[in-house]
Amino acid sequence: MSRDTDVLVLGGAGVDTIVYVPELPLPYADSYMIERGIRTRAGQTGDFVALGLTALGLRVHHLDMLGDDPEGDLVRALHRDNGIALTAVPHPAGTKRAVNLVGPDGRRLSLYDASRTLGEDRLPEPLVRELAEASRHAHVSITQPCAQALPVLRESGVTLSTDLHNWDGENPYQEPFAHAADVVFLSTAALTDAEHTMRRLAEHGRARVVVATAGAEGAYLLTDGKVTHIPAVPPQTPVVDSNGAGDAFAAAFLFGWLNDEPPHRCAQYGTLAGAYACTVPSTETAALTRDELLTRAADLYGSPR
Repeated sequence: MSRDTDVLVLGGAGVDTIVYVPELPLPYADSYMIERGIRTRAGQTGDFVALGLTALGLRVHHLDMLGDDPEGDLVRALHRDNGIALTAVPHPAGTKRAVNLVGPDGRRLSLYDASRTLGEDRLPEPLVRELAEASRHAHVSITQPCAQALPVLRESGVTLSTDLHNWDGENPYQEPFAHAADVVFLSTAALTDAEHTMRRLAEHGRARVVVATAGAEGAYLLTDGKVTHIPAVPPQTPVVDSNGAGDAFAAAFLFGWLNDEPPHRCAQYGTLAGAYACTVPSTETAALTRDELLTRAADLYGSPR
């Protein structure tokens, strides 16, 4: 069977309203004047992974549920303008949306509109199977209703990755994703013992690789039973925003992994792309290109083999 798509991205489509606030946490006040303006743009976790993969030259297809609303039109336009194939299943509750409060140091606080997901949401199994069987790999966002698609994805023979984001290591919601994936990404932000959590994921699931991103401290890579620290790299321009850094890391890691690079090199790619993402304002959607990534990696690390 021909697998003409490199990566099928499931879930994570939506829009964010970006508000640059003077500090986080934001003290209570009746009102604030937002000097940099307030902007709504397309781009949540699945959108950013799809964008990052496409910028790196991979063939991507994004599948999710969207509303017939102005927010859905923004998401459709983002994919159209960047040449990313999109299949949108109609969602009666509308397109997912969030508000991101971004502080002067680039940290963010995201407020997600939980009313945009319904318990009965499902991606049609025949559609998931058809797209998966035409793909080499599937990256599954932890947004609903992607958990219900995991068995069909596994049956299709594709390898899987997922990002657990700021998982605390205990919430059972993330476990089906974590245990089904061959590559697991997560953040250390809410973990008390990152290495213990990483090893537990590898022991109880299918993961061949577990990567825990740690912001300015870099990342930690678990493969073949060994945890390795991957140092962060300094951004080439000032840090303005951390939004999308984890998605950029995952996209660049998968670029290396799908090109049979060693896991350590894949993680180096991830740190480079994550650092670049921190220099891009939340109001914009831009990703590191393949040539930029490979040139920067060669300059810093030399040949990968």
